[in-house]
Amino acid sequence: MTIDRLILGFKSFRETYYEEQPDFYRLLVEKGQKPEIMVIACSDSRVNPSILAKADPGELFIVRNVANLVPPYEPDSNYHGTSAAIEFAVRNLNVQHIIVLGHSHCGGIRFLCESRKGDEKREFIEGWMSIVEQVRDDGLAGEAQHRHAEREAVKVSLSNLLSFPWVKDRVEDGQLKLHGWWFDLVAGELLAHEAEEGWKTVAG
Repeated sequence: MTIDRLILGFKSFRETYYEEQPDFYRLLVEKGQKPEIMVIACSDSRVNPSILAKADPGELFIVRNVANLVPPYEPDSNYHGTSAAIEFAVRNLNVQHIIVLGHSHCGGIRFLCESRKGDEKREFIEGWMSIVEQVRDDGLAGEAQHRHAEREAVKVSLSNLLSFPWVKDRVEDGQLKLHGWWFDLVAGELLAHEAEEGWKTVAG
């Protein structure tokens, strides 16, 4: 994909939302964004939440990072991009749902499962992926291990969300609901995790 193709894409976007629907962005600007749903997704170029859900601008508040991880609640002087996005979504935008969207063939999870001592080190990814270090099941191997770890990482992130006191309070009050989803790139299926039932296909 060339830069010129992206510019052509913007022209098509502008035609749809500014020329054909002139009030669309005017209202979003005047009234501000009021999304009901936050999505914590992977930076993977194949997994775009807006495209997967066919969502219009203004519908989803999205943060993307390597392997769609939620770090534990650690308020300190360090930089916490994902935690800041969660705080803004919950405390400023009052979202009603947070979806942790995992997916198959995740490069971050592959790195976690396959990196061993002696491998070339990374300055940031190793520390980041240590958030879900416990999901690597050494009783499994290859793709089976990766699929297992991808889904387990979503569950860890859901648990970490509850370490944020204002997330936990809203969940307990019924004002906020957490969802764990996993997208199978090969089968084109969407799985959701339920506490009592485990993973089940909800679309596909």
